[in-house]
Amino acid sequence: MKVLIIGRGGREHSLVQKFAESPQVTQVYAAPGNAGMQEQAECLPFSETDHEKLVGFAKDQQVDLTFVGPENPLLDGVVDSFQEAGLQVFGPTKAAALIEGSKHFAKQLMQKYEIPTAQYAAFTDADQAKEYIQKQGAPIVVKADGLAAGKGVVVAETVKQALKAVDDMLLNQQFGEASEEIVIEEFLEGEEFSLMAFVHGENVYPMVTARDHKRAYENDEGPNTGGMGAYAPSRVVTEETYQYAIENILNPTARALLKEDRFFSGILYAGLIQTTEGPKVIEYNARFGDPETQVVLPLLENDLFQVITDVLENKDPHLRWADEACAGVVVASAGYPGSYEKGVQLPKWTPSEEVFTIHAGTKSNGEHYLSDGGRVLLFGAKGETLASSLEKVYQALKVFEPQDKFFYRTDIGRSVSVSPDQNVE
Repeated sequence: MKVLIIGRGGREHSLVQKFAESPQVTQVYAAPGNAGMQEQAECLPFSETDHEKLVGFAKDQQVDLTFVGPENPLLDGVVDSFQEAGLQVFGPTKAAALIEGSKHFAKQLMQKYEIPTAQYAAFTDADQAKEYIQKQGAPIVVKADGLAAGKGVVVAETVKQALKAVDDMLLNQQFGEASEEIVIEEFLEGEEFSLMAFVHGENVYPMVTARDHKRAYENDEGPNTGGMGAYAPSRVVTEETYQYAIENILNPTARALLKEDRFFSGILYAGLIQTTEGPKVIEYNARFGDPETQVVLPLLENDLFQVITDVLENKDPHLRWADEACAGVVVASAGYPGSYEKGVQLPKWTPSEEVFTIHAGTKSNGEHYLSDGGRVLLFGAKGETLASSLEKVYQALKVFEPQDKFFYRTDIGRSVSVSPDQNVE
């Protein structure tokens, strides 16, 4: 079987590795891919949104399955193009992907179908938004309605910060079209976790939970990023909470999209927070999370190609998960998520059976890997406990000392809301 993966980041490298494990898969292609994928995939010189070339290649090479990794091509309708060409593709259509493409749409959907989430209001007028903030007070959350590469969220601890976020997004167009409308939400307290599922219509097959660390710096401080590290399964999620989230969030969301004539086939991601009233939705994604994918897929014992084949044929894939923990820490370019230098040579590291490496933003000059993005690499490991997996990862990361050209958080897996000892058991 031949598989084409659309995308170029860490999530897609993780998918390349997982598909390459399948005894059914003889060839993996990545479009456009990155330097790290070249060992297991043939990288193609096509943009993620070049429908004509992607569809043409899949037809010419008789690709059996195309998997769409990132959000931009999904919202650009690449799945629709593949379906119109009669090709097997896994990912939601443009209409279904709107659950990620518009936070306002997602909030309206949750409100209509009584899916638990924070109270909110949406605005295109800055003065009205500011008046609402003054009335509600802080802390409060301001979000760009559209896609902003994981950076369009401001958790404002003061009214002043919230008002500035309104100016930045609505008046100064900080995120372009993505912030022509904003959503303002009540601040929810609790532990966050991610819950992803393979979905096809009403059929929902949940994965193990994960915990992403969005803030750039230690102790969950600094600006939001695309994610600085993750671990799975989440330490805070009990079996009761897990089942509640499936029954009250994932399943109703899939049914709601169906009722709204937005049949969803692909990966549904729910970013959740465990409140005193139970889990609530912070955000949806219409694809695998990044970097959660990099710590969830290594725990999946099934053949990923067979899983997706079963899901598309309305069969239960009977997911099996390793009884282990998996942790991953992101190495980022100095300055990220602000401006940063590209083309910086990465230090050489020794490949290990214990620690896996995922490339996110890299290129090669033939001899060395060079940085080619804000998030450059992820080092990950499995272990009997979260503590043992983290120990392996941080030992391997010493090759990046001193942290002048690159940096990474040293507290992944150690939430500030609980003691480190509790968190890594």
